[in-house]
Amino acid sequence: MRLPASRISQLLFLALFLFLFIITDYRGKDEITVAVNSFFRANPLVLASYVLAVKGFTFLLLPALLLTIFTVVLGRFFCGWICPLGTLIDLVTQRIPKSTPIRFLKGSFKYYLLFTLLVTALFSVNISGILDPIAILIRALTLFFYPLVGYVARAGWSGLYQVAGEGRDNVAFLYDFLRYYILPFRETFYPLAFLSLAIFLFVLILERFERRNWCRNICPLGTLLGLLGRFSLFRRLPTTICKDCGDCRSHCPSAFDEEILQADNCIRCMQCRTRCRFARVQFPLRWKRPFLPATGGQRQPVMSKRMFLASVASGFFLSRAFSFRHPEKDHRLLRPPGVRSEDDFLKKCVRCGECMKVCLRSALYPDLTRAGVTGLFMPVIIPRLGYCEYNCTLCGQVCPTGAIPRLPLEQKRKSVIGTAVIDKNTCLPYAKKLNCLVCEEHCPIPEKAIRFETMDDIDRQGRKVTLKRPYIVDNLCNGCGICENKCPLEGRSAVEVFAGKKG
Repeated sequence: MRLPASRISQLLFLALFLFLFIITDYRGKDEITVAVNSFFRANPLVLASYVLAVKGFTFLLLPALLLTIFTVVLGRFFCGWICPLGTLIDLVTQRIPKSTPIRFLKGSFKYYLLFTLLVTALFSVNISGILDPIAILIRALTLFFYPLVGYVARAGWSGLYQVAGEGRDNVAFLYDFLRYYILPFRETFYPLAFLSLAIFLFVLILERFERRNWCRNICPLGTLLGLLGRFSLFRRLPTTICKDCGDCRSHCPSAFDEEILQADNCIRCMQCRTRCRFARVQFPLRWKRPFLPATGGQRQPVMSKRMFLASVASGFFLSRAFSFRHPEKDHRLLRPPGVRSEDDFLKKCVRCGECMKVCLRSALYPDLTRAGVTGLFMPVIIPRLGYCEYNCTLCGQVCPTGAIPRLPLEQKRKSVIGTAVIDKNTCLPYAKKLNCLVCEEHCPIPEKAIRFETMDDIDRQGRKVTLKRPYIVDNLCNGCGICENKCPLEGRSAVEVFAGKKG
């Protein structure tokens, strides 16, 4: 059977998505010319949340504005022709038998969810990225599947080398190809990897109850596109299912519900048109043939006034509740380089995880509690696990909204993440009377933000020793965290980076 055009388009865009995802990584070059963030920059939900939260516009999201216009003209075509998560749902769950739909998710729930997210953004708390379908997919790949693939591939090749013996040189070129072009630059265990996996699996499990259950009943991006698609110039006719065969209903992935076409759910896949044996299904221009709703000529509101007011109240409540951060954790809340304002960062970050994927030294990790509930999945620097590479600007290159600014290398080097502080109670030269030069040796700043003062002292055995005790030059330290990362003490480091004035 010949594949329909929509399915071919889906497969091509999924291949493009995966290709961009793989090359959005360090491959020995300091510049990433194309990245998977293109899908976010063309995301109307990201655009709407950004505009409401920031009260402004960025040209980085111009593709999203164009897609919004195309959706108004053509309808909700993104879900049926482009969306990589929707394509995976179709491919992975195609043979899953369906049971009874979840009644709770029917009706106005998706609109309530969408407006709650948008109202929350209006009050300067942008959490839509938690449920954005593109973000869900990328986080699952970045935090769980891609590191797992890298680990399994490298472990498998190690075992193969042992089995192959001297013949391993014959297949070495294959591993070189995988290492340079396919596998991640490094495998990192992310704290929220299993939560990202759980959300992704939840989307797939929903298919057990209804075809494209996530897309038609929950997805905030799909809901927004559906609302925009209500103004489309193209509408499906007839409005109800004819009694001839029912093929259109059986092949429609999202739009038929109780024998009525739900215009907001129609993803323009054209399956009903191509499968109709009687050629009765058409998508004419509205001015050529008016659209006649199945409700007696009256367009039904997307949600009741009571439900709308409830979503406004929920959005306001969430914006207040999610804004709370424990003050004791602020001093260790380290953001990527170039981030000057925490509030501005919370408004712009889409929680896509791309910055974590490209972080050269595994400094960035998804946040759970440091910034409160509103900071979930947002990137934080944990110096004990990794540090910000002095000569790296990759995170700013892949950020789709400018939450992490793209800085020239010289400006990035001077960008202040925080300030290092030495704990004299645990630092070896102070506490144990033992010389240690590790922090100073690793400091990448040419003028050295960590220096030594030489003095004579008496060690624990009563011997006279000459000690080099480190101290921090605050106006030179950029808070990269390499000193904390490389400190030889087990457990807590003797030098720690604390959030300070951004520069």
